[in-house]
Parts: sequence; structure tokens; C-alpha cells
Amino acid sequence: MENGKWKTGNWATRCFFIALTAFSIFNFQFSIAQTLPTVTASFERDSIMIGDQITLEVRVEKDVMQWVDFPDLAGGEQPEGVEILAERPVDTLAVEGRRQTIAKRWLMTVWNEGNYNMGRLPALYLDKNIVDTLWSADSLRIMVSTFDIDLEKDKPYDIKPPVAVPLRFGEFSGWLALGLAAAALLTVAIWLIMKYRGRIPLLGGSAPLLPPHVEAIRRLEALRNQKLPQNGRHKQYYSGITDILRTYLDRRFGIGAMEMTSAEIVAAIEVPRANGEVDQKRFDDLRGLLQTADLVKFAKWVPDEADDDKAYFDAYYFVEETKAVVEGQAEESEKEI
Repeated sequence: MENGKWKTGNWATRCFFIALTAFSIFNFQFSIAQTLPTVTASFERDSIMIGDQITLEVRVEKDVMQWVDFPDLAGGEQPEGVEILAERPVDTLAVEGRRQTIAKRWLMTVWNEGNYNMGRLPALYLDKNIVDTLWSADSLRIMVSTFDIDLEKDKPYDIKPPVAVPLRFGEFSGWLALGLAAAALLTVAIWLIMKYRGRIPLLGGSAPLLPPHVEAIRRLEALRNQKLPQNGRHKQYYSGITDILRTYLDRRFGIGAMEMTSAEIVAAIEVPRANGEVDQKRFDDLRGLLQTADLVKFAKWVPDEADDDKAYFDAYYFVEETKAVVEGQAEESEKEI
């Protein structure tokens, strides 16, 4: 009898351990299933019109230590008529303790009418040695509608031609006044420019037009007396020298230098150089001066005092050695200088 009791107790113990083991396995699997990330996919609305834009969102709720990756919808194949317009970065929606909710959104549109089934959307799950693909619970559907157009009732009409109306003075009087004012200002500006260049006589009397070289040398000396480089105004100094030379070249050789670039001026001087009116040294000095002036004016290069003096003397001797002196005016020109 005692032996039978012992056997009965042994059997009961075995059953207890078997039940405990099964419960532990079930509880372990349940805890794993409970901590797996959950994937949810949704549209912001369930129906759109053709060409409307709609946002698709895939949301994952997971542990902060778990890693998930979202599908590449922009680079993958989509149903006919579906177009992914933009892909938004991953966004963190909420964090509560160790639980984290993240989401990714795509902006899309559909160009065909119909009921579209986008299926279940995946998310790649990686946790230690586990690599798995998790899917959203439900398939996504969206209804795309089109516009009902009755060509019998809503007939298209051709574009109507413009209606001819008479032109009224008030419609252009403002522009006319503006044009007249601009013309008057332009006339005054041209007159002032020509006046100070000695091209027209002063009011109340006539002023003799100075020879080109006399005018140029006087302006060079006046510019040097302003001492612009000493005050750091190198750009104004070199602009003044080149403007004086451009005016001299215009009056002396008939070259429209005021409207030319430095390279065009050098090319134009090739003709008087070939005729012997400008020797090679003065030609080279002029070319170097124009290049230096361009560096100062456009490249913000700051010359030193020696460069400033050289620019002045190169301009001075270019004018002095290329001047045209008419017989009977040489002595008069020298006195004026």
C-alpha cells in the first residue's frame, strides 16, 4: 500500500512539472508576441477625385530598442495609374516609456478611375538575431472617381474674340506724360554732358573748343590733384584716368572708346599703331594701363603708390606723344598748357 502511494505521488509530481513547463513556454511565446512591433497603414481619406493628392501613412509602434525599416514605395512598382509624388522622412509621433510610435508618409495621386487595392504594407523588423517582415493588418483600398461630363448639356464653346472698344485719351495720357518728362530729362542730361565736354558753347557766349590733348592733360592734372589714391579711392582714380583716355581717343582718332571694352579699345588702336601715329611703347603702356584699371575696378585689386604714379604718367605721355599738332597752333597749345 505504501508502495502504491509512492507511485501515485510520483505520477502527480511529473504531471505538475509538465504543466509548469507548458505554461512557461506559452507565457514566453505570449510575451514575445506581445512585444513585437505592430504595423498600421492608412490613407487620410478613403476616396478622391482623379488627380487629387492624398497622403499614405505607415505607422509602427515598437520598443525603443527595436529597429524597423519602411518600404521603398517611391522606387518600387505601383498599380497602373498610381504615382508617388513625394516621400517624407520618418517622424516620431509619440514616446511613452519604452514604447515608441514612428511613422512614414508618402504623397501620391491616382490618374485612373476605379477602386484600387494597395494590399497590406510591410515593415522590415530586426531585433538581435531576428530578421522578419511585419505586415499591416488590413489591406488598403481607395476609391478614385472622375467628373461626370454630359456633352449634350454642357457643350464646349470656342474662345470669344476680343471686343473692340474705342481708345480713350485717359488710357494713355499717363504714359504720354511720362514719356514727355523722360524725353525732357534726357535732353537736359545730354546738354549738360556736351556742355562740360566742351562740345557746345556756354550760354551767353561761345567758348573755343580745346585741342584733345590739351583737354586731356588738364583733366589728368586736375584728377591727380584730388589725391584720390591717398584717400583709398583707387577705383574712382582709375575710372577717371580711363574716362579721360577714352574721351581723348574719341576726339583724337575718331574711336568710339566710350562704348568699348578695354580689349576693344586695344584692338581699335592697332590701326593708328600700324600707321605710325602710336609707337609700340605707348601702345604697350596703354594696354597695361587698361588691364590694371580693370583689375582695380572689377577684381577689387588694391594697387600701391608706384602703380598709381605709373598709371598717371603712362596716360600723360600717351597723350603727349600721340597728340596732333597743327601748324600755327603748337605755340598756342603750349601756352595754354
